[in-house]
Amino acid sequence: MDVTELVDGPPTEAKVIEMLRDVIDPEVGINIVDLGLLREVAVSPNGAVRVATTLTTPACPLGPYITEQIYGTLYQLPGIADLEVEIVWSPPWDPDRDMSEEAKRLLGWPT
Repeated sequence: MDVTELVDGPPTEAKVIEMLRDVIDPEVGINIVDLGLLREVAVSPNGAVRVATTLTTPACPLGPYITEQIYGTLYQLPGIADLEVEIVWSPPWDPDRDMSEEAKRLLGWPT
């Protein structure tokens, strides 16, 4: 029996986002969802998943590392037929706008 036969379709966008909470930005020790780096998650009916994320700054050297972590994390999800991860710069990351209240609290920012 093929493993794909055990899967009831592609994962939901909510499940993808939940899994992305396991991807930690090593510079600040906070996951990319709460840090506000996630820009888009799209899941097609055929199991193709697209993730658009940004970085805290265009000069951030961790883009390849974070991208690799996203691939490694999401390929653990059953039902993904194809996965595309793209780094985007628009809109630029704005910690006041993008970070969750929890991330701000962890970093000692006023909420």
